[in-house]
Amino acid sequence: MGQRSILIEQRSKEDYMKNNEHPWRVLAVLCLAVLMVVIDNTIVNVALPSLSRDLHASNSALQWIVDGYSLPFAALMLAGGGLADRLGRRLVMAAGLGSFVLFSAFAAFSHSVSTLLVARALMGAAAAFIFPATLSIITVTFSNPKQRAAALGIWGATAGIAIAVGPIAGGELITHFWYGSIFLVNLPLGLLTLLAIALVVPESRNMLKRRFDFVGLILGTLGVFSLTLGIIEGPSWGWLNIGTLGVFTLALANFAWFVRYEGRRQDPLFEVHIFRNPAFSAGAFSIAADFFLLFGFIFLVTQYFQLVKGYSALSAGVRTLPFAGTVMITTPLGAILASKIGARYVVPTGLVLMSGGLYWMSQLSAGSAYFGPVVGAMIVLATGFSLISAPSTAVTMSVLPSHQVGAGAAVNETTRELGGTLGVAVLGSVFSSLFGPSVRTALLPYLHHGLTQHAINTAQSSMYAASVVVSKFPAQLQPSLHHSIVMAFMNGFHRACLVAAGVGIIVAIGGTLTLPKGPLTNVEHP
Repeated sequence: MGQRSILIEQRSKEDYMKNNEHPWRVLAVLCLAVLMVVIDNTIVNVALPSLSRDLHASNSALQWIVDGYSLPFAALMLAGGGLADRLGRRLVMAAGLGSFVLFSAFAAFSHSVSTLLVARALMGAAAAFIFPATLSIITVTFSNPKQRAAALGIWGATAGIAIAVGPIAGGELITHFWYGSIFLVNLPLGLLTLLAIALVVPESRNMLKRRFDFVGLILGTLGVFSLTLGIIEGPSWGWLNIGTLGVFTLALANFAWFVRYEGRRQDPLFEVHIFRNPAFSAGAFSIAADFFLLFGFIFLVTQYFQLVKGYSALSAGVRTLPFAGTVMITTPLGAILASKIGARYVVPTGLVLMSGGLYWMSQLSAGSAYFGPVVGAMIVLATGFSLISAPSTAVTMSVLPSHQVGAGAAVNETTRELGGTLGVAVLGSVFSSLFGPSVRTALLPYLHHGLTQHAINTAQSSMYAASVVVSKFPAQLQPSLHHSIVMAFMNGFHRACLVAAGVGIIVAIGGTLTLPKGPLTNVEHP
């Protein structure tokens, strides 16, 4: 069965190459699709204070507004990659883009947290059918290892730039329009990309017909969802609450059943045996850690800029420019270095740098100067991010045989998106676990002096809500109470950054032991 799969995929790839006369044009179109999908991962972050104010969203709700996109994105990525291989990568990508545009319009005109969450979830689900197709098309388009490494470097740089540009674009739109404008901007870009796909990108698919794995899809999706639900709601439910323990148990049971079920299938949705290749596993975990650290950092720092430093949405977005500029410069450098000296040295270095940047952020105070400590930490963090993404992606795709390209692309993007989802969930929960109790401690002495229990519970839910509660106190009490709330925010912020730095160091050690030693251009399909 394996040999037949290889022969059929090779014939499919040869047919595709005959119809692909302009590979770099194809890459340019794919980068457009990546730009739109990835921007929506971060553009919403600068709108969080506005959403907290306009929709009365709690910390938990803000996490869900971010993860409401990332969670279905991660959970359905395997389905997106599997359907793209079976039905046609261009067809599935175009269908996903069309749906993404439609659901973006739905999100733009949402006027409640619940409606916005539904719209964001649908956008994330549509994105899951776009992203894996871009990576698998790149892999079949560029058969030469050097060209493939360059193409993946450009693809990775595009994703990195989109992540950094998201807060700036969001800040500009929030400043001049309502929060829905950050979603409405997807319409012209999406329609332009659809037209370019129709004109430039040839169709490709795996010619080996396989049944679709619905059971695997359900088990994997339930596992990812229940794990994220428990992490996000743990601070408000209580970590030892029966509901929290129940969803974690459900997640563990689903993942165990999923691995067992997929490992026995001839045509699995998720080829768990891929992880027997240590280089692939190391690359996948490095990508997950990269986005875990980045998404958690962006979720926290945009609130730090606006709610602690008092910057506007636009000003907060503009202040991420050092990160964006560094990513633009250093992402190609990461791909070049990996092609020369190997991912084993480049990727762990990037993880250590990200950990160093996050540790630096953990030392900031509410009054820290922007020019100096804040900018310096962002530059270190961005440099580390740039050294991880493209080389890790190149490793995961280069060590796979051609008939596993689609599965590898889906796994690659699932780990990327799941890492980002868990970054917001875990670090947001670390923050909330410290912020809420600290606010409660600060306000409890006033419980019998006009302050209600309901007001204290509301203040615990978010920095914005706490500020509103404090604003109702007598003027002479407000400065000290506001200081207590800011300190509660910084306490949670510091602890979350330290946890993130620790995760980066642990994955760096693992990558040093398992990533390939040689230059990436020497890594061929086995």
